[in-house]
Amino acid sequence: MEVKVRYAPSPTGLQHIGGVRTALFNYFFAKSQGGKFILRVEDTDQERSSEEALQDLYDTLDWLNIKWDEGPIVGGPNGPYIQSERFELYKKYAKQLVASGHAYYCYCSEERLDEVRTQQKAEKSSQQGYDRHCRNLSEEERIEKEKQGIKPVIRLKVPTEGKTTFHDVLMGDITRKNIDVSPDPILLKGDGFPTYHLANVVDDHLMGITHIMRAQEWIPSGPLHVILYEAFGWEPPLYCHLPMVMGKDGQKLSKRHGSTSVRDFKEKGYLPEALMNYVSLVGWSFDGEREFFSQEELEKVFDITKINKSPGVFDYKKLDWFNGQYIRLMSDEDLEKALIPYLEKAGFIDKDISSDKKKKLDELVVCAKPRLKVLSDIVELAVFLFTNPEVAAPEMFVAKKMDLKTSYEALSKTYEIMIEDLNQGKSFEDVESDITNLATDMGVKVNGVFTPLRVALTSTTVSLPMSDTYKLLGKEESFKRIEKALEMLKKEVE
Repeated sequence: MEVKVRYAPSPTGLQHIGGVRTALFNYFFAKSQGGKFILRVEDTDQERSSEEALQDLYDTLDWLNIKWDEGPIVGGPNGPYIQSERFELYKKYAKQLVASGHAYYCYCSEERLDEVRTQQKAEKSSQQGYDRHCRNLSEEERIEKEKQGIKPVIRLKVPTEGKTTFHDVLMGDITRKNIDVSPDPILLKGDGFPTYHLANVVDDHLMGITHIMRAQEWIPSGPLHVILYEAFGWEPPLYCHLPMVMGKDGQKLSKRHGSTSVRDFKEKGYLPEALMNYVSLVGWSFDGEREFFSQEELEKVFDITKINKSPGVFDYKKLDWFNGQYIRLMSDEDLEKALIPYLEKAGFIDKDISSDKKKKLDELVVCAKPRLKVLSDIVELAVFLFTNPEVAAPEMFVAKKMDLKTSYEALSKTYEIMIEDLNQGKSFEDVESDITNLATDMGVKVNGVFTPLRVALTSTTVSLPMSDTYKLLGKEESFKRIEKALEMLKKEVE
């Protein structure tokens, strides 16, 4: 049997981490089994579906280098692969169920259904939902409804007795009493639009899907879908319900934890290889130890039985670490190309970059590479180099447990050391050693002498190492900035 899986999102919002993990698990499972990965767009919710969300789906998979074997754009033998283009198929199969006695026409108005729900709530009935009012209408009653011009919906006849069981690769057998399954849900609406349940089951069968890997939140729909398969006389696929993606606080991952859309991660400067690698490890493990995998390796070693049953935790700091490791693996040339759009957007460089700035950029990339977590970090690290920042506010020069006067004294003595050492041809590493000794002589912590220097050169408290900062600015510009800072501080302390 050839393995066929599908990723079937609704284009109602941007692709998020949970959805992308589902796509990756499906894709890697298919590739590891020599099977096929199908992309299907479930856009039956026409009011909420959007072209922006659909394009984001394509862009996200393309950015992650996930190629589908069948689906929109590429086509395939079971198309179309967009549900809004398959409505006639759903009508055909809904009517087939009516003809076989497994479904029926329902003529209840929304007002009547509201009354039923209100009454059930008041009576605290254990059976919530549709009361199966039209389930046993006679042919005469049905014809009379038709004469009144009422457009019926088609509902599934869910058995009221017995149980339904389906097997889940991770969870084992899952059984529900039929009386607890959603009572006779709508399959086809009055306007001819299918509901999720009908379209999903029909498409999975016609597209030859062998394994359904989807989020655990769909477990309650499992028995209903199996009942539908049985009504059609079809064999259900194998199910594998994936554990949820949680934040570190144990709650379902959401915007309160940080960015969740892949577009946000991309814009911030995460690399597709890093995001793919890390997300694949959220709820899956190869051997409990190995963490780094290329896409080609995951396509070979992914094992569906090694998916964890418990929820996967998405750790933003761990992703930052992963991304930093992947940045370090880039060549300086490739990294520079990836950083240029962020520097252009910040207004630091133009597309027609001058030779002087190009030289600065080349040196900056080498210096910044070990400190980047995401590509956008380069903007904060480069401000001091490509702009002429104003002298920072006096309080920024003051390290913890220091005062302004002592900070001024530290910067003044640091400058004297720099002039003497550099004029003697010493390296900046030697200069740093002498500045460290100055801290000991002054009886202050090392940060007490380096913070004023850092702020004088960059106007920030976070920057590249001092040796890199000095190298990038050069002696003339560095001394000029220190002198401006000393001038300002002198006025403050006098």
